[in-house]
Amino acid sequence: MGLLPYTEDHIKFRDRLHRFCMKSVIPFVDQWEKDHMVPKSVWQKMGHEGFLCTAVAPEFGGLGGDFLYSVIALEEVAKTNHYGLDAFLHSDIVVPYIDAYGTLEQKQRYLPGCVSGDIITAVAMTEPGTGSDLASMETTAVDDGDSVIINGTKTFISNGVICDLIVLAAKDSIGENPYKSISLYLVDTESPGLTKGEPFDKLGVRSQDTNELFFSNCQVPKANRLGEAGSGFVKLMQKLQQERLLVALLAAFKAEFVLEWTIDHLKKRGTPPQAVQFALAEMTTELKLIRTFLDELVVAHMQGVDIEMETSMAKYSSSEMANRITSRCLDVCGPYGMLEMAPIVRTFRDLKVTPIFAGTNEIMRGIIAKHMHL
Repeated sequence: MGLLPYTEDHIKFRDRLHRFCMKSVIPFVDQWEKDHMVPKSVWQKMGHEGFLCTAVAPEFGGLGGDFLYSVIALEEVAKTNHYGLDAFLHSDIVVPYIDAYGTLEQKQRYLPGCVSGDIITAVAMTEPGTGSDLASMETTAVDDGDSVIINGTKTFISNGVICDLIVLAAKDSIGENPYKSISLYLVDTESPGLTKGEPFDKLGVRSQDTNELFFSNCQVPKANRLGEAGSGFVKLMQKLQQERLLVALLAAFKAEFVLEWTIDHLKKRGTPPQAVQFALAEMTTELKLIRTFLDELVVAHMQGVDIEMETSMAKYSSSEMANRITSRCLDVCGPYGMLEMAPIVRTFRDLKVTPIFAGTNEIMRGIIAKHMHL
């Protein structure tokens, strides 16, 4: 009954990635959780196998694949029950800025390394006092001949410790319209004046390196700007549809993983009581409805349809559904579900961030209301 038009090539790709995850990811997740980071060598292995940046054109080393490859990669990594190997952020959120808006020289310089895993990317928008309201950001990029001088602090940067290249949002002019004052810059993390903070010790997503970035008179060539000056806000908004759809899919995949584990666990212990059976039936139904909606959106997104309202619906509803299901699975498993050895515990922690990033769920509701002309 699947709506997604997977081909034989897609199926082969999934099979190869599944085997990769079984061999090179799952056995090491517990250590990565302790280290708050996935080693760069794993990224490079993933790139060598062709699992990173699948949408990038073959002339830059990529597969030139459609969005279904991204969906498959997201699902298979989600089933490993960790968040550290944040490949979808790199491949499907950050690198598309370079692929879509970069000059030929920028693409030739960076994309092959992004595909191979030698260059790991991050995007730096959020600041200590600025989250969803990007127009209020305080990081500046001041003109200095052929360069700009960047000053400011970015926080909650995923891949922030391990990254080699940052897509940075900064204000390079002070005008009446703050939305036309933001530009995007490609910043090499070896640039003088850029300091990486230590990884945060977080409730969840522990194997993912999240930190602060400090820019103090950091000099960046103007040639590293993505597009025209002042076009950054529009570019960020143009990429949010895909980002929010990916977050909605991630939440659903993790909920699916937890629910499957819970059902299997309870079956091994005998026939569940009727109340538990009903709870499992309700969760299965809710998840099936969300997955069907998401599959429809994947098809629409691949066709280039503007689904801003629908992806906002998907992002908030899927993330909240996934948190509900994980919590109920903990309940029906009883004390066994509370043990660290049970995968539910990690998923429960990791899913707590999904209503927050890619725009909070309150922002999502506001977008939906705007489309309803309320």
